[in-house]
Amino acid sequence: MEKYISVKELEDAAITLLPKAARDYYKSGATDELTLADNRKAFSKLRIRPKCLVGLTGCDLRTTVLGQEVSMPLGISPTAMQRMAHPDGELANARAAEAEGTIYTLSTISTSSIEEVAEAAPKAVKWFQLYIYKDREVTKNLVLRAEKAGFKAIALTVDTPLFGLRRADVKNKFTLPQHLKLANFEGHLSNKIHQSGKGSGLNNYVQNLFDKTLSWDDIKWLKSVTKLPIVAKGILRGDDAVKAINAGCNAILVSNHGARQLDGVPATIEALPEIINAVKDHNVEVYLDGGVTTGTDVYKALALGAKMVFVGRPALWGLAVGGQAGVQRMLSIFRTELEYTFQIAGTPTVSDITSDMVRHENTYCKL
Repeated sequence: MEKYISVKELEDAAITLLPKAARDYYKSGATDELTLADNRKAFSKLRIRPKCLVGLTGCDLRTTVLGQEVSMPLGISPTAMQRMAHPDGELANARAAEAEGTIYTLSTISTSSIEEVAEAAPKAVKWFQLYIYKDREVTKNLVLRAEKAGFKAIALTVDTPLFGLRRADVKNKFTLPQHLKLANFEGHLSNKIHQSGKGSGLNNYVQNLFDKTLSWDDIKWLKSVTKLPIVAKGILRGDDAVKAINAGCNAILVSNHGARQLDGVPATIEALPEIINAVKDHNVEVYLDGGVTTGTDVYKALALGAKMVFVGRPALWGLAVGGQAGVQRMLSIFRTELEYTFQIAGTPTVSDITSDMVRHENTYCKL
């Protein structure tokens, strides 16, 4: 794994290894994929302003998220159906997060069950990503299973009344391979994903199962069935962040679902400052995912106010290339890049990274 020295190299290798349907499912965005490109491009428009001669003796990447100490401010976002990338799927990903001392988030529509992941990585800080189904008993059961299995938070996806239009999946008539299953479900809730119909099997799966009528009032119901903190995942507006907090959410994850829901929305790093400003008088943590591929990306998000940064696709690329070892290599690459960035920028700890460490390119004179 040491031959891979960047996340881009892991991505390139994974793209050559993955079957077409799985590859396209993992890498695609909504419709014209403008936001998919912007998620990455927006980071390149931010400039780090390093401090010199600060008397460094090293650096400390540790931080605390929802009361849990993690080894660095980078964790793993939920991504669906990971056994398409590697036979160990979510188990390998969770073990990698455990070994590297960071957060692993399990998707509702995973190919390994809540209990299997808990057994595979008992010491990992694990969150459970939740979709709310029309059948609230199904939803409640998922939450209670996650709580019983030792998961530490519920990452409630709030941007998905239905899945976005992903053209690659429609063309491929994407379905989950027959030898795999949605491991958190039984019967039709698991098997429907194998039927593509006229388009994507995933879209057909959620069409009649996800509850489109959800409102912020439904957070009260969720809080009535669990004591776990709730992270509102998918926020792109300051006013929605405030609504989430007022409804009882404990943290905000600024996310555009990997640019897979609605094309033309802002890159997450562009949306972050508005949300940080909107919640400045509330005692909540704000996180970010989307387009993060380097340690400097993570640093820029921290400077703009994020408490923690998450990556989805990079974990899939590492998984496809080398299972648990590949995911650990991905996390190690980020760790090394962060250590260099912290020190060269003159900010030895997370708390030293303040908003003045980053400026948008437009604030500089054009020569």
